[in-house]
Amino acid sequence: MILEVEGLTKQFGGLAAVSDLKFNVIEGEILGLIGPNGAGKSTVFNLLTGVITPTKGKVSYKGKNITGKRQHEVAKLGIGRTFQLNPLFPNFTVLQNVVASFQLRPSSGFSDTFFNTKKYRDHEKHIQEQSLEILKMVGLYKVRNELANSQPHGYQKMLGIARALAVKPDLLLLDEPIAGMNPDEIDNTLEVIQKTQASGVSIVLVEHNMRIMELCNRVVVINFGQKIAEGTPKEIRENKEVVRAYLGGAYDTER
Repeated sequence: MILEVEGLTKQFGGLAAVSDLKFNVIEGEILGLIGPNGAGKSTVFNLLTGVITPTKGKVSYKGKNITGKRQHEVAKLGIGRTFQLNPLFPNFTVLQNVVASFQLRPSSGFSDTFFNTKKYRDHEKHIQEQSLEILKMVGLYKVRNELANSQPHGYQKMLGIARALAVKPDLLLLDEPIAGMNPDEIDNTLEVIQKTQASGVSIVLVEHNMRIMELCNRVVVINFGQKIAEGTPKEIRENKEVVRAYLGGAYDTER
């Protein structure tokens, strides 16, 4: 297991946004985390990555307790993520956005940076080269020198993935990666996700678009912050409780 979540709970006043959630991620797999609007999916991501602190429960990454660690600490451990609303540097170029994300896992010391040593210059050159390779993989190389805020929605979403890959993650959390994309952009994004998994990265996906099920090895379904089902995509599609959660209690699952 690369990630283990046990009894994860988050209460906001009297509201339990996430309640006693338990699941795990097997190294190398794509796990889908799905559920209706307001089910608590993005809150789960925020709990895993230190954006907010759990009320109780435990998160273990590679066997190490990371519960409550700060965002930059989680990133340094090798967990990358995207957001529904991409926190890009709007006045940076596409390339500069990716380069900036590499700094979350720095390898140069302060003295090397301050004195502009050969080690530092070599490191910066290496970062540039790696950033360009990432942009080639995600299809953004041609706009590398354009401002991030001038890009269409689909490109900005893909830039968010590129920035997450710059952290060099072993575990990648993708929050609605294909939301608002056109069909061609969706096809490209699904291909990038498959390539990322093939490179050895474990992935957790939050998404409303059910095309994402094509990629998943397993799926966890939550509703009102609680897990209601877990299994293969086929098992989830045929699960009556999942159908009721998405389509309402009045829906006749036998017809």
